[in-house]
Order: sequence, then structure tokens, then C-alpha cells
Amino acid sequence: MPFDLWLGFLTAALLLAVAPGPDNLFVLMQSAMHGARAGFFVTTGLCCGVFCHTVLAALGIAALIAGSPVMLTVIKCMGAAYLVWLAVNAWLAPAEVNAVEREDKRRLTDGQLWRRGIVMNLTNPKVLLFFLAFFPSFILPGTSGEAATRQMLVMGATFLVVTFVVFGLFAWCAGTLSDKVRNSKVQLFFNKLSAVIFALLAVSTLLVST
Repeated sequence: MPFDLWLGFLTAALLLAVAPGPDNLFVLMQSAMHGARAGFFVTTGLCCGVFCHTVLAALGIAALIAGSPVMLTVIKCMGAAYLVWLAVNAWLAPAEVNAVEREDKRRLTDGQLWRRGIVMNLTNPKVLLFFLAFFPSFILPGTSGEAATRQMLVMGATFLVVTFVVFGLFAWCAGTLSDKVRNSKVQLFFNKLSAVIFALLAVSTLLVST
């Protein structure tokens, strides 16, 4: 993949990672609710989802899924149901006053947070459609077969690193800020806000055209 083409893709990937979207909003809300460490593990899960989408796109499987309205409908319904479940849990979550109290309460493990990230990414049909629409525009004209697959993998790796760095910064900033201002009222606000955002993301997922 020529350097100038890769540089253009890198710039576009950075802009897309910073722009408000379901995944970075998800990281922000999880970091605000559970701290920077939680946001980091959610980010690693999202990045694993990006890797899976890259492989599916490179092998042509993503195109087959995108071409099936039934499969896309199943995916978006699963994604919406998962977001509704997160919204209910966030709405009912207790207002934790401080870090000590947070440790004493039943909390999410690192593995659970990682799974939240990967499930969020894999059940989001927008990500699948984005890979199919965005990546091919940076493949050299006339490229096919193994050469196209290699270019797709390079772009996928680049997008994964960009996602990890940008979302990791989001997690650190949101988690650190929320820890500094956290009290029972602020925590309750974060919980309710997260619930509303998750519910809106669920509606947005259902509205994806198949």
C-alpha cells in the first residue's frame, strides 16, 4: 500500500475515531460510570471487534452478511437488545460514593468489561457496513485477490491502532475526570445519563437500513 494512500487513510481514521459515534460514546459512558480502567478494557474489547470485522471484510464474508437482509436484521436486533439491557442495568445501578465503596459492591470484572466492548462492536451493523463502504475506497484501482486482501489487512491494523489510542485517551480523560468530581449525586447522574444514551443507541441501531 503506497505511503501517501496509507497516510490519507490514517488521517481519515483519526477523524472518524474522534467524531462522536456509538463506540466512543460507549467508552465515555463506561469510563464515567466505572472509571478509566473500565474504559480501557472496554476499548480493548472494541479493538478485538475491529480485528474481527477486518478479517470478515478481507475474506469477503462481511459482503455476504451485508447482502442478506435477514442476517443484518438479526444482528441489529441483537445489538439493540444488548444496548437495552445495558440501559436498564445503568438506570438501576446504585450511586457509589467513592472508590472504597465501589470495591465493596458487586462490580464488573475486567473480563466482563472486555466482553462488553467486543459484543458492542460485533453486534453493531453500522460497523460492518462502514468497513464495506469505507475501506474499498482506499484500495488501489485494479487491485484484486491477495493484493487487495493485504491492503485491507493493513488498513484494518491501522484502524485498530488508531481506535486503541484515541479511545484509550477518551477512557483516561473521562475516567479521571469522573473520579475527581464523583459523589453520590454525580454518580447517579452518570448512571442515568448512560442509560439514556444506551437507549438512544439501541433505537439508532434498529433504524439502520437493511
